[in-house]
Amino acid sequence: MRIAIVTETWPPEINGVALTVQSLATGLATLGHSIEVVRPRQDDDAAASIAGFDHLPVPGAALPRYPGLRFGFPAHRRLHRRWSERRPDVLYIATEGPLGLTALGAARRLRIPVSTGFHTRFDDYARHYGFGFLTPVVYAYLRRFHNRADATLVPTAELAQFLESNGFRNVRLLRRAVDTKLFHPKQRDDALRREWDIGENDLALIYVGRIAPEKNLELAVQAFRAVQQRHAGVRFVLVGDGPARKALSAAHPDFIFAGVHRGADLARHYASGDLFLFPSVTETFGNVTLEALASGVPVVAYDYGAAREHMHRGDAGACVTLHNRDAFIAATVALADDAPRRRHLRGNARAAVEGLDPSSVAASFADLLGDLAMRKAA
Repeated sequence: MRIAIVTETWPPEINGVALTVQSLATGLATLGHSIEVVRPRQDDDAAASIAGFDHLPVPGAALPRYPGLRFGFPAHRRLHRRWSERRPDVLYIATEGPLGLTALGAARRLRIPVSTGFHTRFDDYARHYGFGFLTPVVYAYLRRFHNRADATLVPTAELAQFLESNGFRNVRLLRRAVDTKLFHPKQRDDALRREWDIGENDLALIYVGRIAPEKNLELAVQAFRAVQQRHAGVRFVLVGDGPARKALSAAHPDFIFAGVHRGADLARHYASGDLFLFPSVTETFGNVTLEALASGVPVVAYDYGAAREHMHRGDAGACVTLHNRDAFIAATVALADDAPRRRHLRGNARAAVEGLDPSSVAASFADLLGDLAMRKAA
């Protein structure tokens, strides 16, 4: 098939949506499909133009209060003209911004089958950036946007049930994958731990992701401080960047801010931790949970998204009742106190995700898109 993918975030930007969409596109291309990626133009567009795909960069701008991410400007005429001349068999829209909205409109006018992806709870994000009063409006927009598509893809059965109960139609499940060859316990690096000033028997609590208000990092800070009262040599390592980093580093100068890492270097940071803290309550999934588990690092997270989907299959850490802050802190302290249990959990963590093969997810994605194309043709 000829498949057009529209996304307002794409590597080298680092976030769950960009990396998931890139992985899906790469998987489809490996299966022999022709891929066109429509995305905002980036500062380093040569790095973004990954070989093997047709790229259509369009004008865009940085998100207000979030300069590390971009959105695409409306491009209805350009997309209508391009797809009239080079018609895709099916379209996948990963983001609901101005570019995604105009792509949806152009596809409907041209009668191209469209699938959307529900990747981000923008209605929840509004609360964390001072626009809580807009939450109902944002949610209504998301529902209207996705209901104009032929299918909306979600990563968990839990999210599918939630959306269907709130008026979303044609919701389909497409599970997420993790690169278990890249993220692996063998990446653990004693030299890196020495750089963190962590002794042989000391603990490294680690967080990987955006350092931003919606990630609920103040809870991770509280959990770390509770552990620190009992284990003087413990360190807290944060991998990533974001709008809250400056304030957080000023308030906690003893934290290790490792910055942004990719590929094998990122895998090395994961595997060199002893306990992964993920306190976010705004995820549609939480890819970093899978990456930590694949790295053999026990996870403390709330019981939803990726944690609910995969950690209950084996004892791989602590799944805490959603919004129970005291339980999150207590679970962190309990695992920090119990070295034999952490060693046992490392193997369980890895086993919980070993079957999540990216190639099988790409094949399922291709089947879903092919089914939409055939239904539309019929």
